[in-house]
Amino acid sequence: MPSTRPLIPALALSAALLIAGCSEGSDQPESPSGSTRQAAAPDKADEKAGQDTKDTKNEDRKDDGVDPAAQAYVDAVADEDLDGLVNAFHSDAQLTDVGRKFNGHDEIRDWADDEVIGGKLTVLKNTPQSNGTTLLVRFAPGGTGGFEANYEFQVRDGRIAKLNLQYA
Repeated sequence: MPSTRPLIPALALSAALLIAGCSEGSDQPESPSGSTRQAAAPDKADEKAGQDTKDTKNEDRKDDGVDPAAQAYVDAVADEDLDGLVNAFHSDAQLTDVGRKFNGHDEIRDWADDEVIGGKLTVLKNTPQSNGTTLLVRFAPGGTGGFEANYEFQVRDGRIAKLNLQYA
């Protein structure tokens, strides 16, 4: 009857290689819960040319096909640009944040300054509509953690006329 002794070291070596392979790169931070994107590898040509690679702060906010007015909102949150966020809206815009209503630039500015600027907004899905778009987003008010929400943008003449924010 053949001995099983040579099989044991082979299994131990296979297990060690498997563990080493799984832990390789483990010093990399894990993706946030609910994230659907991974950072793109830097372009080798850009590195060789000494150019800056893609700004990772912008990776989570660019989504092809997002209405420009909604994209202006997303960009303003990422840039912590209160004026840019307010200017993405019409002066008579209406914003509803889970039942709370804000009208016009002044109220939207106060709301955004208190609750939005300084947070991290990640676009998970874009669903274009005839007069705007609905974005499924992950919003982390303090930059970490957070929740998923649907942001329903109604756009008129290139600016946000109405924005309805609801938990997903």
